[in-house]
Amino acid sequence: MATAVLAVLSKRLGVAYPIVFVVAGSLLGFVPNLPAIQLDPDLIFLIVLPIFLFGAGWTTDWSDFKRNRRPIGLLAVGLVVFTTCVVAALAHGVIPGMAWPAAFALGAIVAPTDSIAAEAIADGIAFPRRLLTIITGESLVNDAAALTIYQFAIAAAVTGTFVARTVVPQFVFVAIGGVMIGLIVGSAVQLMLEKLRARDLVDEVLTNVILLFAPFASYLPALALGVSGVLAAVTAGIYLSRQAPKLLTPDSRIIGYGIWEMLTYLLNAFVFLLLGLQLRGVVGVVGRAAIGPLLTWGIVISIAAIVLRFVWVFPATYLPRMLSRTLRERDPYPPWQYPFIISWSGMRGIVSLTAALALPVTVAGGAHFPRREETIFITFCVIFATLVAMGLSLPLVVRALGVLEDGKMEKKEIEIRIRALEQGLQRLRELEPTFDSEVEWEVEGRIVDEYQHRIEHLSGHLDGAANPQAASEDSVDHRLQEEALNAERTAIQAMRTSGEIPDEIYRNIEFDLDLADARLRAG
Repeated sequence: MATAVLAVLSKRLGVAYPIVFVVAGSLLGFVPNLPAIQLDPDLIFLIVLPIFLFGAGWTTDWSDFKRNRRPIGLLAVGLVVFTTCVVAALAHGVIPGMAWPAAFALGAIVAPTDSIAAEAIADGIAFPRRLLTIITGESLVNDAAALTIYQFAIAAAVTGTFVARTVVPQFVFVAIGGVMIGLIVGSAVQLMLEKLRARDLVDEVLTNVILLFAPFASYLPALALGVSGVLAAVTAGIYLSRQAPKLLTPDSRIIGYGIWEMLTYLLNAFVFLLLGLQLRGVVGVVGRAAIGPLLTWGIVISIAAIVLRFVWVFPATYLPRMLSRTLRERDPYPPWQYPFIISWSGMRGIVSLTAALALPVTVAGGAHFPRREETIFITFCVIFATLVAMGLSLPLVVRALGVLEDGKMEKKEIEIRIRALEQGLQRLRELEPTFDSEVEWEVEGRIVDEYQHRIEHLSGHLDGAANPQAASEDSVDHRLQEEALNAERTAIQAMRTSGEIPDEIYRNIEFDLDLADARLRAG
């Protein structure tokens, strides 16, 4: 019920739903007599995270990702290490009793941005494509670096020993191993689907069921082998997405889009609402008497996490170009607004809080993990500050700086649609010499007319502003086709109500009408 009500409220307010869910969850947590809902770190890491990572990998543009691998790498690895070290030094200095291993654990917890939050908040903003690629690409990869440092810090806190020379080799092993597991599982799923399709043993629903298990099939073996489950799930998603044209039928894709859109939205709602509900438990654990100093520490660390991103992003953007003429020529200096927006997009989320809650309770000898409850509270402060404050203001900042999508992608999409239709027309013309009956010529003529009409229709979108008559005809065309489709729907609905047609036939015809309506709106 909360999910439905808050989703409507989010649309009504025009605010990204993760922010609404976190704030509302925090308030709901203090409702008297409401049962306390504890977040189980294993539940998030095992069930929720693989789905999000695989889905984000599936929608990642691999070509754009490769083109921007340098800035993504600087953020996903360089910024994570930088933030971890500075936050650790700050926490060790200002929080009494915060040992170095615990301080590094806190730094690693708050260092990575959250892929779920980044995707959800950026979805409603007209970002330039390159900025969106860098922001989402960073959030997909940086968990691997942060969680590796986190594991070393926990091991040092628990055992009291730390071997610095093993950190870099271990990180390389974890990263490469995760990518390899993702590729192996992705290839195995591809082979399975190809074999099943060749023997006609799989349909549209079963295909999507298999793909739903692919995130776990990559994530779990990676964890068992001690490598990055994050990178394994992301890699499997990217790989299978590139193979999808050969693996999925049109019906499989239509069903799959609906399944994944519903699943990811519900999981997002669950995660962010659950995130807000944890505030009551966090406050209860640390005790009300300690809230004053904790808030001070939380504000200090939150400001540091925000400022450190600016301190890193601007030099990382301009210094390499100053030092490399080749880089300047290949990739000129971006306007200052670009690194500013990237700096302002450092939202933290559920992964940070889950890592904080997963901190061990005791260390070697049975002593309590140093400042465990304080670390959880500070982590929540950083999440709230970055997710709510920065996420809520991000659309305003983007508009104020004038950093908006310039419409080139929309124009490019129309041009590609026209090229595809022209290829279809060319193929029909190539088949004409093989026609030996009037029926073939008549059918081909109808199809050619439809293709030509769609080309003219899309061309009108390209120069609609310069050609008011074409835009007007386009509007009339849309209206008339929509009226005709609505009339068809009314007719089959009436026949269904009167019992003239069974539901199976009704749903088949309705599905075709929905496809026609989707094509009309896409055009």
